[in-house]
Amino acid sequence: MRVSLKRGWLGVAALVFTVLGSGCASGPNVNPKDPLEPMNRSISRFNDSLDENVLKPVATSYQDVTPDLVQKGVRNVFNNLSDIWSTVNNGLQLKGRDTAESLMRSVVNTVFGIYGVFDVATPIGLQRHPEDFGQTLGVWGVPNGPYVVLPLFGPSTLRDTAGMPVDTSVDFVRNLDHIATRNSAMALRVVDKRASLLGASNLLSEAAIDKYSFTRDAYLQYRRNQVFDGNPPDEDDLPDPSAEPSAK
Repeated sequence: MRVSLKRGWLGVAALVFTVLGSGCASGPNVNPKDPLEPMNRSISRFNDSLDENVLKPVATSYQDVTPDLVQKGVRNVFNNLSDIWSTVNNGLQLKGRDTAESLMRSVVNTVFGIYGVFDVATPIGLQRHPEDFGQTLGVWGVPNGPYVVLPLFGPSTLRDTAGMPVDTSVDFVRNLDHIATRNSAMALRVVDKRASLLGASNLLSEAAIDKYSFTRDAYLQYRRNQVFDGNPPDEDDLPDPSAEPSAK
């Protein structure tokens, strides 16, 4: 299973780099942040179709039949597991306070919250600081690269796609040895995550906008805010990596 997972990520990487080399759009109206727009729109339509026909109905049923207390407990468990990896990434980003708080959240919720079923850390002032390896790369200056829509996974960037295998390799759920438990937990996490987004997706579907462009711009802005901890600099102030170095 882990060999298959590794091959899957190699396949995703190969797809992205192949398209980067041969499938970029060109012309005066090309969005510089989204040179792969024709391919991305095609993949986005596939993802939307899968969502409408499979994920959304399942998530809606899950939300309708599962008691709110159970849904909250499930979400708390997955958040607690992710807080452990957030602790590592906060440390890699040299965020001392956030690292300490993330570590204490994991300990407190695991011990006193029954393995994270109950979030007892937030009421005592230990806030979440979610971080992934893509954010860590961004903090250390790795640029976004082109916007990419991945099959099944959705919006991403070249940098975030490069960071995903690292996140996956330390994912507690994906690394469970018992296959049936692992697959059930992964499916439950996907359904729970989709259920939490039902309200936002319904509003987006009802709005008279280009859903693809809105999703792309919202995702890129969201990731910038995450990398800069909610205080991103003006884009005009950022160095242009394509600019020629000035002569000295």
